[in-house]
Amino acid sequence: MKQTQMNGGARKAVFAPVDSRARVDAVVRRIGDAIELGLLADGEQLPGETELAGQLGVSTVTLREALMALRQQGLVTTRRGRGGGSFVSLPEVPGEERLKVRLRGWSTEELRDLGDHWAALSGTAARLAADRTEPDDLVQLRRTAEELTQAADAAARSRVYGRFHVELAAASQSARLTREQVALQTEVGALLCLVLGDDEYREEVSERLRFVISAVQDGAHELAREQAERCVRESTSRLIALRLTL
Repeated sequence: MKQTQMNGGARKAVFAPVDSRARVDAVVRRIGDAIELGLLADGEQLPGETELAGQLGVSTVTLREALMALRQQGLVTTRRGRGGGSFVSLPEVPGEERLKVRLRGWSTEELRDLGDHWAALSGTAARLAADRTEPDDLVQLRRTAEELTQAADAAARSRVYGRFHVELAAASQSARLTREQVALQTEVGALLCLVLGDDEYREEVSERLRFVISAVQDGAHELAREQAERCVRESTSRLIALRLTL
């Protein structure tokens, strides 16, 4: 199935109307975050300017300014003429040393606080999803969990892992939770490359995600919350442990 047919509610959140304040920046962040998380696929064509501006609730002038900024960041390319338009350009993932420098910029207290926020978001999303979803609503979550087991490198694993949490938020049917999760994953997502390169831990995470999905499907909302929070806290603990060695 093509990427454009996937991600359901998570993709809807990408193209929901943006906040009225600083709209150019809001559009740039919304689309840029979605590209970096893999919610929009490399090479995927964005909707036409008029359609996309309407979906985001902004003027075409605002959208064009945002697309210009995205082009400058290397996240979007524009082709002219027949078959032209704006296309996603997936950025290169920062190298390990660059990521370690970025991790050193976080104190252990800040990482712990970030983990608390992440656990609260994912735990709440899992609990709500267990109350609100039907089995057919979990197809994308299952597909993403399976994709993680097949992801060969740390960059792909971190992108899929972050996308799972965004899709879990989308399954909660809360647009606000979904937007918050997208924003959070842009902070923590790349850093997870530093811990997801370990095959044994990748398998542990994959198993944990399957536990979350199973609890959501069974309507076991408290178990779903606990499993989602545990998954997040384990990831955060690994980042903190690595930070202490730098």
